Amino acid sequence: MMGFGKKKKDGDVPFWERKALHEMTAPEWESLCDGCGKCCLNKLEHEDTGEILYTNAACRLLDLETCRCTSYEDRQRFVPDCRRLTPQNVGTIAWLPMSCAYRRLSEGKDLEWWHPLVSGTPDTVITAGISVFGRIVSERDVEDIEDYVVDWAK
Repeated sequence: MMGFGKKKKDGDVPFWERKALHEMTAPEWESLCDGCGKCCLNKLEHEDTGEILYTNAACRLLDLETCRCTSYEDRQRFVPDCRRLTPQNVGTIAWLPMSCAYRRLSEGKDLEWWHPLVSGTPDTVITAGISVFGRIVSERDVEDIEDYVVDWAK
């Protein structure tokens, strides 16, 4: 722990605090994902207002137990409208949840205490109530998506 008034050395500063998103290596970029699963929830856009409504109906590729994509590398082959986040587009995707590390960093904010890169464990995403774990269904089991709108996923 750094004492009051002491400056951190460059090696002590985490990569997400010293690098812009476009400067990160592929592994650094991928490690920003906290595994919450919110981006894999189906969303609806209100026709009149443009408001994004989140559902608890997850993409068919999302593993409901691990909240990870079962076909991450090939996901766009199976789900063509799956958006691949990049440093160039992350600031333009309005439906990214407020808790998303990519969104937070693009907005000049820091990572939250529960983020695995900060806490050292992926369990804190669940403990903090950020993860979709235990609160979702697969879109395969959904007949009318409008019945699955939730407000906790923002």
